Order: sequence, then structure tokens, then C-alpha cells
Amino acid sequence: MPKMKTNSGAKKRFDFTGSGKIKRKHAFKSHILTKKTKKQKRNLTYSGLISKADEANVKLLLVK
Repeated sequence: MPKMKTNSGAKKRFDFTGSGKIKRKHAFKSHILTKKTKKQKRNLTYSGLISKADEANVKLLLVK
């Protein structure tokens, strides 16, 4: 049976923390920024963590 491939899109979007949690970037920070407040844009800058519900699916995509 061949090895399972890592999903290329997921590989670029997610990263693991030292404790094994999965980091992600926030959406809505790429364009149409004029109508968003400074506070909104600043808070979208920081990375977040994947929710527990999505963790199993993302780990399958990353083959971990």
C-alpha cells in the first residue's frame, strides 16, 4: 500500500505548536481592508488555534 500524501494546501496553512496543538491564521486580512477598523485588522494579525471539532480532519490532511 502506498504512503499517504500530505495535503499541499493544508501544509501551507497550518503549523504545529510545541505541545502538539495546530496553529492557524485568521481569515479576512488580505484585501478590502479600508472598511475594517484598526482594532479589527490588528486582532486578525495574531494566529489562532484550530477548534477541537476540526482537529481530527486537519491531522488527517497533514498525515500526523
